[in-house]
Amino acid sequence: MILETIDLRKTYKLGKVDVEALRGVNLRIREGELVAIKGPSGCGKSTLMHILGAMARPTYGKALISGQSIGDMNDRQLTQVRRRNIGFVFQKSNLLPTLTVRDNIEIARHIHGAAGDSKDQDSSGIAQLLMIQDKMGHKPSELSGGEQQRVAIARAVVNRPSILLADEPTGNLDSRNSEIVLDMFRELNRKLRQTIVLVTHNPDLIAYAGRLIEMRDGMIVADSVCRQTFTDE
Repeated sequence: MILETIDLRKTYKLGKVDVEALRGVNLRIREGELVAIKGPSGCGKSTLMHILGAMARPTYGKALISGQSIGDMNDRQLTQVRRRNIGFVFQKSNLLPTLTVRDNIEIARHIHGAAGDSKDQDSSGIAQLLMIQDKMGHKPSELSGGEQQRVAIARAVVNRPSILLADEPTGNLDSRNSEIVLDMFRELNRKLRQTIVLVTHNPDLIAYAGRLIEMRDGMIVADSVCRQTFTDE
């Protein structure tokens, strides 16, 4: 399993009150799956995403990435896992406004330490896949919302992470741009064989996933297969 949780629990302190964001989540995700996590606001899906992305540690239980428990890692090791294994896409594209599209993508390669190596063609290849190859010299202010989000996806996947986590990636887009972006996720899943986990509260997006996980009150209440995606089997 590329992602796995075992009796995963996360508790936050809110003043003198303990808030249980996750209450015993057991989850197994295989390499190459395209998974949607659905649930109302406050159900714990974003907390689960943060732990799967090695951005937070569990209070109790285990979260494993390719068999490695993040609870056993120090901060430096967690940073390395994020750099090497995980790409993030959020509701806001968070592009650097003074940089061109090319530089926004390349900065991820510099952080990863990959700039100037044998993968120099990756940026242009990803740009073609996401249909932004003619926007590489533009700045974010010259792009539509959908184009900005595609640049954010390109930045997240240029280093070929094995896992792509997307938290409400179409929340700021209209229906047409949402459909374009979601088609991009399906192409990335198919062509790059990436494991993709989409967090959403929008039921209209579920049709694009191969598997649907539903959460309520910090727990998984349903887990169903929707369609076939690439897996390691």
